[in-house]
Amino acid sequence: MDLSLSTRNVSGPGGDRTVVEVGGEIDVYTAPKLREQLVELVNDGSYHLVVDMEGVDFLDSTGLGVLVGGLKRVRAHEGSLRLVCNQERILKIFRITRLTKVFPIHTTVDEAVAATD
Repeated sequence: MDLSLSTRNVSGPGGDRTVVEVGGEIDVYTAPKLREQLVELVNDGSYHLVVDMEGVDFLDSTGLGVLVGGLKRVRAHEGSLRLVCNQERILKIFRITRLTKVFPIHTTVDEAVAATD
């Protein structure tokens, strides 16, 4: 399966956010596409990102590495990276790797956008 990406800007109580909707599989083959998108957004001045993973079917360690890299990138600009995920099989990966302590994980995009830093 391939990876689909789309972005949109939204405003919430915490300020402006860029939502990155991700669909498909984030693996060793498709993760570079996500990395490229995150790097481009940060380079363009988007420092508060919401990665919507509701459409993600599979996530491997390469994908986790891309998300951690994205978090480091936005934090270098005093930014934030929030995840939206409500699929148990994907959430389990974040729990096992203890990345639930690193990433704010929300159940909806609206909840993530409304969150303040």
